[in-house]
Amino acid sequence: MPLEAIVKKAQKLMRSRRIERIGDGVYNVIGDHGTYTVVERMDGSVLCNCPGFARNRICSHSLAVMLLRGKARRV
Repeated sequence: MPLEAIVKKAQKLMRSRRIERIGDGVYNVIGDHGTYTVVERMDGSVLCNCPGFARNRICSHSLAVMLLRGKARRV
């Protein structure tokens, strides 16, 4: 998926309030194809358990959490 599409999906997740904090640095993100867990690591990076993140090391779920936490520049 092109980066522009990932950014748009992340923004949509933010606007739709589909991110739920479930613990310290742990979030459930309700995506279009399921609910995924995003974990913020001590260094500020994030991990997601969705297939897209496993392939590309970035996804709309992880970017949405980064935006929520202020770890990514607003796009």
